Amino acid sequence: MISFDEAIHLISSAAKPLGMETVPLARAAGLVLAQPVVAKIDSPRRDTSAMDGYAVDAEDLKAFPARLTILGESFPGAPWSGVVERGTCVRVFTGAPVPRGANQVVMQEDVRRQDDCAFLDFDPGPTRYIRERASDFAAGEEILPTGTVLHPRAIVAAAGADIDKVAVFRRPRLHIFSTGDELAEPGTARDTADAIPESVSFGVAALAQQWGAIGADTTRLKDEVASMQAAAEQAIDSADLIVVTGGASVGEKDFAKAMFAAHGLHFLFSNVAIRPGKPAWLGLVGDRFIVGLPGNPTSALVTARLFLAPLLALIGGRSIESALAWRSARLRAAVPAAGAREIFHRAAIRDGSVEVLKFQDSSAQKALAYADVLVRQAARSSALSVGDIVPILDF
Repeated sequence: MISFDEAIHLISSAAKPLGMETVPLARAAGLVLAQPVVAKIDSPRRDTSAMDGYAVDAEDLKAFPARLTILGESFPGAPWSGVVERGTCVRVFTGAPVPRGANQVVMQEDVRRQDDCAFLDFDPGPTRYIRERASDFAAGEEILPTGTVLHPRAIVAAAGADIDKVAVFRRPRLHIFSTGDELAEPGTARDTADAIPESVSFGVAALAQQWGAIGADTTRLKDEVASMQAAAEQAIDSADLIVVTGGASVGEKDFAKAMFAAHGLHFLFSNVAIRPGKPAWLGLVGDRFIVGLPGNPTSALVTARLFLAPLLALIGGRSIESALAWRSARLRAAVPAAGAREIFHRAAIRDGSVEVLKFQDSSAQKALAYADVLVRQAARSSALSVGDIVPILDF
């Protein structure tokens, strides 16, 4: 049995991006850049006005009151093409090109207009209100580096650089198997006395999509090794990554590992010294990752967050640190000493500090809805007190 840190090291060493593809910018939200975005144009493309006002030669702002003849108007997309000379100005609007000869824009609030004349009764100050050409970025400049997650702000920057397509890391195709004779489709369990609604696959699929997977095919399997092996063979041919929930322990019907044995399953690890989730395992069939998660809902979701999320981050082109971004918080209530396994407590942030939830059973489902972080407690550590600083991870 290995430690959590050893398991993460193994994941980090084995997982590599799947490859890259080019997609339209309109379909790139949430994807990860496989190549940098380089600007095709300057931004702004010309000196532009930062205000609605009047473009002037600053030499005309030395004495007041000043009277300037208005030569024309400059609009975004429809610039004025002449030259501003001494004693003249051009009405200009925000985002419009500043005419040649002008080197300052005076806000319209500081100008009194009468017919074709602009009157300045006082010094408007030194601010030029001009966005100089390429002051944001220049053509040929790297706007977004490889590894950038294309969030809305990054997409704005790419589009503004006149980019219509981006090279991104391919998202993994995921297949989830939930195993157990007792499991039933939610909405049908009430019809059978010993049935349990299968809930884990829904949570794992949602978490996987958060971390870059393309949806998830899900299959519910009875504890019959022959049919499980047949299902495994089909999934290996179609999925980049397979998750199996349940059947990870040593019971007579725990076949989650056996269903892949005939396909040359190679284990990276098979047990981790953590609570909850000791039976979690990770293996490879060829270049396909197989992730084994416990069947209990809390154990499954905790181990999915700890192991599946960083694995998906890596094969999707992100850093492992993006998925394991630990930070610190103060405890609101005491926590008992830990035993021989490292503990990941389900907890909630409340008023800026963190409170470990009272119900920590591995089968908990209602409590999962209120847990927004995991609190990490080292193995064999002493009890934690109110106000102690503890490492936490968004859950």
